Amino acid sequence: MANTFTTVKSTQDRAGASRPLAFGFLLVPGFSLMAMTSALEPLRLANRVTSEELYTFELFSVDGGPVMSSAGIEMAAHKPCRDAHDLDTAIVTSGLIGVDEPEVEKQILSTIRRLASFGTTIGSVCTGTRLLAKAGLVNNHRVTIHWEYYPSIVADYPDLEVTQELFEIDRNRFTCAGGSAAADLMLSIVATDHGQDVASAVTDQLVHHRIRESKERQRMDLRSRLGVAHPKLLQVVGRMEETIETPLSCADLASHAGVSTRQLERLFAKYLGHSPTRHYLIIRLNHARFLLQQTSMPILSVAMACGFVSASHFSKSYSEHFGRTPSAERKRRPAGRPMSSP
Repeated sequence: MANTFTTVKSTQDRAGASRPLAFGFLLVPGFSLMAMTSALEPLRLANRVTSEELYTFELFSVDGGPVMSSAGIEMAAHKPCRDAHDLDTAIVTSGLIGVDEPEVEKQILSTIRRLASFGTTIGSVCTGTRLLAKAGLVNNHRVTIHWEYYPSIVADYPDLEVTQELFEIDRNRFTCAGGSAAADLMLSIVATDHGQDVASAVTDQLVHHRIRESKERQRMDLRSRLGVAHPKLLQVVGRMEETIETPLSCADLASHAGVSTRQLERLFAKYLGHSPTRHYLIIRLNHARFLLQQTSMPILSVAMACGFVSASHFSKSYSEHFGRTPSAERKRRPAGRPMSSP
């Protein structure tokens, strides 16, 4: 289905004069600086390349004060969320999943629900999709989210139509994987609002080379990530990443790729320097580390989600690989990372 977006080239005020489109960025504690600036800069540059005020933009926080980003850098807000009025588009700008203070989350949810009731277009970048889902604002809409958080949002919102696209624009809702994909999202919106020539000029200013389409993949392909081109090896590693919760035997992996177990072991030793079993374990442990750092799943649940049959086996394997226990890993998690339940 083609992306659709409901903004128009300009908005007419009650006096009949055209006015710029007003964007508001709602900063969530732990937000991604890159996603926020990647979304905002195309608007600023659209004004610059046309020498017109096509867009206005303001930053909002719950109390109007500065908000700490995931990088530990504070960003000053222009206004508190209660003063978010007369916006054409509001963008929930998030990053690390969850908000430490329930009252902060409550006010953010209240703000986007209020704005949506006025007909404001609601969007998000990075993990802001979860807040849109929790607010009930993306029911019956296609959404996307950063690839790391795809499994958890699918589990928590099984009725939600979640894709793994760079961005999704579905009627008056849009979502984005975050990072540099936020620039592609906004460039697409600029092209819809003001034409491809303006969007191309902005793209040049960003030294972005081209506007990526929404359906382009979020992650680097395995060949680029591993620095390996052997098709059988890539096929097996891809299968490993798909079966973290229910690991396959080495024989099953070899059969899936159409090679013998011995051939598979030689491929891994030659190209990756360790056995298939070891590589599989590293994939599972890295996924476990992400779950410990970014979610509030019980440690036993993390173990089971990563294919370990017992908490003791998981703890031993984790400690040997990372040099600390799963519980110690969770205690090291920076403030702002716990994931609130839906």
